[in-house]
Amino acid sequence: MSIVTIIKGSEFDDYFKGFSEVVDEDVDAAVRRIIADVRCEGDGALRRYAERFEKTVPAQFEVPRAAAKAAWENLNTAEPELSAALSLAADHIRRFAELQKEQLKNFEAEIAPGLFAGQRVIPVEKAAAYVPAGRFPLVSSALMGLIPAAVAGVGERALVSPPSDGGLPDRRILAAAHLAGADRIFALGGAQAIAALALGTQTVPRVDVIAGPGNKYVTAAKRMLYGEVGIDFAAGPTDVLIISDTTSGDDVADDLIAQAADLIAADMLAQAEHDPDARARALVPDEKFAQQIALAIEKRLAALDTAETARASLRSGGLIVVYASKDEALAIANRIAPEHLELHVSSPDEWTGALKNYGSLFIGSAAAEALGDYSAGINHTLPTGTSARFTGGLSVRNFLKTLTTLRCAAGAAYDEALAAAQVIATAEGLSAHAESAALRMRAGERRL
Repeated sequence: MSIVTIIKGSEFDDYFKGFSEVVDEDVDAAVRRIIADVRCEGDGALRRYAERFEKTVPAQFEVPRAAAKAAWENLNTAEPELSAALSLAADHIRRFAELQKEQLKNFEAEIAPGLFAGQRVIPVEKAAAYVPAGRFPLVSSALMGLIPAAVAGVGERALVSPPSDGGLPDRRILAAAHLAGADRIFALGGAQAIAALALGTQTVPRVDVIAGPGNKYVTAAKRMLYGEVGIDFAAGPTDVLIISDTTSGDDVADDLIAQAADLIAADMLAQAEHDPDARARALVPDEKFAQQIALAIEKRLAALDTAETARASLRSGGLIVVYASKDEALAIANRIAPEHLELHVSSPDEWTGALKNYGSLFIGSAAAEALGDYSAGINHTLPTGTSARFTGGLSVRNFLKTLTTLRCAAGAAYDEALAAAQVIATAEGLSAHAESAALRMRAGERRL
């Protein structure tokens, strides 16, 4: 029996209905208690929850910046290959964020005679990047969260990550925090960390935006506190969808088919190893090829350090869909709205225009999703659970505010706008609004 489920495209709708995400009431109840406690008790609640949930309880929540600098210097000496890789990734992330920022400009334009509408794009004052360290210390998330905030011009950038040995965050996360330019660092984890950042405590400053991945408790806290603080989005378990147009027909060499199947298997496992709830899926045009992918997955699992987690993920949600036509494949992909979408097809340009819902698109089999996770410059904090239908991934934009302006000068267009405002306000029953516009109209008539 295959470790992944293989179905036909015509069966997809019924299958996918069984994977709609539901709110975990127990998690929400626990997070509501944590938020209420942090709101009332501040640092006292943080310390109590640290004693309950963390490996070690830090003597103080704020980590001296000197500790992060020392961690970076030690990494340069002990693991120069890793420090060089992080430096390269940081440079690429910074360059991409700068390109994004260039697209957001201040302007003022006269949209009609006498009506000057404009916008200012300015950074928030304080932002925080949450970096999880549960199953794996996500060192790269420090770069992904802090560097776009720095490029945006955020005045104070904090990194928050659970305490490890010695009451400090993971040493590699500390090193990455220094590389990414963190102004303040806190040894805090879980929903209590999110509550502290959103509400402020005696030790932890209240921030304007919180970004970064986390477990279901962190995600629930971000969702509940949105409005009191800005967030990137409430992300769920990670997922990937790989579309292939490879078939196992007689005109395709067996070794090429095997290579294509093995590459898809490798990328599905790269997603499945994150978490038992991670979702690795593929769309292929040929059932025999689907079986070859399943066999390649089994072979790779045998030598995988994270096989236990990956196997659990694939058994619960691993899926290969055999599509009957390109249109069916496109419809299924847009329905899934994957976090990561890989195109292993011969002519990617013929597919990209019709693909509307994804966090990041990896065009061509050379574009490994792992590059997006780490070193190519695009951000790896992406929408999950079909939320790519309405939002994109973390970027410099999450740390910027677009503020609109209006400036008026006397003229026919100004008078027309006032009259229209009066009419609409009257229709809505808001008489003070109508009078505010009418007062200016009467003032204009007196000037005439």
